[in-house]
Amino acid sequence: MSSDRDIMKRVQSGETRLFTLLVNKYHERLMRFALSKLQIESDAEDVVQEAFLAAYHARQSYSPEFEFSTWIWTIALNLTRKFRKKQTQERTRQVEYVSRANLTIENNAKPEQFLLDREQSAQITVWLDQLPEPQSDAIRLRFFGELSYQEIALAMDCSISGAKRRVKLGLMKLSEIAASQ
Repeated sequence: MSSDRDIMKRVQSGETRLFTLLVNKYHERLMRFALSKLQIESDAEDVVQEAFLAAYHARQSYSPEFEFSTWIWTIALNLTRKFRKKQTQERTRQVEYVSRANLTIENNAKPEQFLLDREQSAQITVWLDQLPEPQSDAIRLRFFGELSYQEIALAMDCSISGAKRRVKLGLMKLSEIAASQ
């Protein structure tokens, strides 16, 4: 199988249909991250689609000296932040928090467990929103996006130790918030 870099080189050379391979590879993880930050599935989907469109339109500016994953995560992180800042609606509307990876009712799952999981996920989102944005974003990238510390550092334009520190401090603050409630 070709690497992401090889695929992007071919996309840059005119084999644009291959970009679909990258969309398929990164879509689910980007959705989990965006959904954890925006809480509304349709908003998360819009941001993820916008990230892929932005990457596709800027494909000629992609440099193979960098990982494609870092590039797409940086785009998605920036668009998610931008979208979140533009949100003007009150948070009183019903949360449409359905994570494809973690909150689907499987054939053998009990509805009570599904509701409990959904409630816990919504609570974690509320707690994450209480953290400084760099810490909450680092935690979301690590646990919802499943990025390594190196990938987080590149996406957030900080050192690896800075990424680790943001996650660690964020988790410590989350623990304090959870304990106080």
